[in-house]
Amino acid sequence: MKKWKLVLTQGLLAGSLASAFSTAVLALTGRREAGSAAAPLNAVSHWYWGDEAFDRQDADLGHTAVGYLTHHSAAIFWATVYAALASQKPASRTTPGVLLGAAATSATAYLADFKLTPHRFTPGYEHRLSTAALVAVHAALAVGLAAGALALRDQYADEEEPEDQEPEEPEPRIVRHVRAGNI
Repeated sequence: MKKWKLVLTQGLLAGSLASAFSTAVLALTGRREAGSAAAPLNAVSHWYWGDEAFDRQDADLGHTAVGYLTHHSAAIFWATVYAALASQKPASRTTPGVLLGAAATSATAYLADFKLTPHRFTPGYEHRLSTAALVAVHAALAVGLAAGALALRDQYADEEEPEDQEPEEPEPRIVRHVRAGNI
């Protein structure tokens, strides 16, 4: 049970870091490529507002906040999936394992978001940014996933029990029997 608490904690921490890093890249590339730092996040809200969200330039509560909360929730989802899978294998918590796992999770998110998801539920910012910017956003996502996993990986050590080790048998007790009359 405690392991699931760690998985959810890692999902929340790593997802929040991944969201923060990738949102920063969305804003920077949005300003450069779309003329507005809010435009990519506004585009994320298209699942709710429809295609008119792709044309929103200015930050507003309805589009930008919905876009950010959607993006943040998706980052936490992917971070939790990664944490759940990584919790099963101690090798995936080594530094190379964490980096590879975070990159693989980000790549999986990219494929799922842009190749397997119906138009209404794609991230939306692909309508406002170049392919290079999309790669940068997902690289930032991977960095956040890795940072969160690295920050918490030592907490899993307390939860691990060696699988191939048999439980120790208690040492035999020496019992002396006392017969009636013979002391």
